[in-house]
Amino acid sequence: MTKGHLKVQLACALFVGAFSSAALAQSYPAKPIRLVVPLAPGGGGDLVARLIAQKISEPLGQTVLVDNRPGGSTIIGTEIVARSQPDGYTLVMATSSHGINPNVYKLPFDPVKDFSGVCFFATSPMMLTLHPSVPAKTVSELIAVAKANPGKLNFGSSGTASIVHLAGELFNLSAGVKTMHIPYKGTGPALIDLLGGQIDMMFASPVPTIPHVKSGRLRAIAMASLQRSSAMPELPTVAESGFPGFEAATFFVVLGPANMPAAVVNRLSTEMIKASRLPDVRDRLSTEGAAVVGGTPQQAIAKIELEIARWAKVVKATGIKAD
Repeated sequence: MTKGHLKVQLACALFVGAFSSAALAQSYPAKPIRLVVPLAPGGGGDLVARLIAQKISEPLGQTVLVDNRPGGSTIIGTEIVARSQPDGYTLVMATSSHGINPNVYKLPFDPVKDFSGVCFFATSPMMLTLHPSVPAKTVSELIAVAKANPGKLNFGSSGTASIVHLAGELFNLSAGVKTMHIPYKGTGPALIDLLGGQIDMMFASPVPTIPHVKSGRLRAIAMASLQRSSAMPELPTVAESGFPGFEAATFFVVLGPANMPAAVVNRLSTEMIKASRLPDVRDRLSTEGAAVVGGTPQQAIAKIELEIARWAKVVKATGIKAD
């Protein structure tokens, strides 16, 4: 075969590929899309998934169905998507567990290589919250109290190896203090004991906590985000309190199986980014203590990689093991 024939064949292949990709983009989606939420209904990941599904169903011309598949620290539902056909009809709402789990579990999938990024939709930072009996109103005052009483202050979490737990351990490492971890089975029981003074502090989710802060039953001293939160703009961040780069937040990233066609990824990503810019979406998420990101497929994967690396350092330094 001559070089001329090879060039013609290559050109034809590229043309056919481009035509097929364009045709796929025009025909997709041809049936409903399933968005798996590997969590129980009612939480932050479920809320964001349903908001996305509602906003992109009409422009896509197909219903986006939210399918809750809780269990195994989000591993069960996430594996369903990792093993699905990469045709754009099965997606997953990945949250903070997707960045933590690789460091504490042996997973039946690769958290990066087995997925296609679609959209880094939003983030919801933890809020450093104290019982009023703790004599501190700022991060620096809290550190001073902790250093004067090593091992006496404690912090609650929603469970071992949860984002709430790791946020507390990251604070210990960053500030050079030792506070004791008290694990609970869920955020609700931990918050109840924080209100009752059985635990001293917690990196809490803003939504259930802010009303208690405003009533004076709890004291919030900082957000664990890089920028101040629109939910409580008067509250400084841990980062600006002397710990640059300190961040502990639940993220909301939409992923699909690996090797999804670029045209399908782009179609989904475009509609999700458009949805993230809608004023009512931004307002709704703001009331939930979350901030819209509207990130690209590349930013979605980069966020996953960043979180895996961040929590790997904390797990290694503390020896945390999953229950």
